Amino acid sequence: MTDRPHRPHRLRLAAVNIDGVLLADTFSPLIHRFVTRRGGVYSADVERSVFSQRQADAGRAMAAAVPQPMTGEEALAAYFEERAAHLAEHPVEVTEGAEALLRRLRAAGLDVVCYGGLAKTHFDEHLGAYADLFTPPHYICTNDVRPGLREITARFGLEHGQVLFIDDVARVAEAARALGAPFIGRPSRFAHSHQAELMREAGARHLVDGLAEIDHALLRALEEEAAAGTLWPAGTGERVPTAR
Repeated sequence: MTDRPHRPHRLRLAAVNIDGVLLADTFSPLIHRFVTRRGGVYSADVERSVFSQRQADAGRAMAAAVPQPMTGEEALAAYFEERAAHLAEHPVEVTEGAEALLRRLRAAGLDVVCYGGLAKTHFDEHLGAYADLFTPPHYICTNDVRPGLREITARFGLEHGQVLFIDDVARVAEAARALGAPFIGRPSRFAHSHQAELMREAGARHLVDGLAEIDHALLRALEEEAAAGTLWPAGTGERVPTAR
């Protein structure tokens, strides 16, 4: 069967996370190494406290995850120093299928914006060649408003439920569920990652291993679920706080 473009009626915008979705996941392996090399235990709780948090909060969480005296500022500085050294030898790569995904989303009639916790220069450096596939402002830095779903939705003057979020972090799934927003999870393939499990616990219906799985059939299914109010299973997430 031909995967024909679907023109959605309810969905208006696809907000796609940069690191871990459009760019290869470099955060999970490096945070794992940061914690374990300093004698800490890498766990789902560590991921919860670090991933998709404001940088200052993530730094404090990383410092708390290791058994040596370290401030949040020191942890953050050490992490970014190690990250820079690693990326000098292993440059950031665009995820396989990223451009094709962006073109499918546009063919489906959706506006597309990218978001993440780093400055826009990160987007410009690694995805600037695809800027014409994004809707202005092309990229939104959410570091100060993590996870930023409300702010992205408001930026485009849309309602919750009209924006599809595609992310690799379960905290974003929890925030999307709290808002009743469509969500596709693309959890990390990193061997020690807990994100797929945490997404399932959050009630996420749609998890993909590769970007090619986000096809027009899946977009049609999300459109139908959004229209019917069945994006999230009943009875999930009562203890999850309302998203920022």
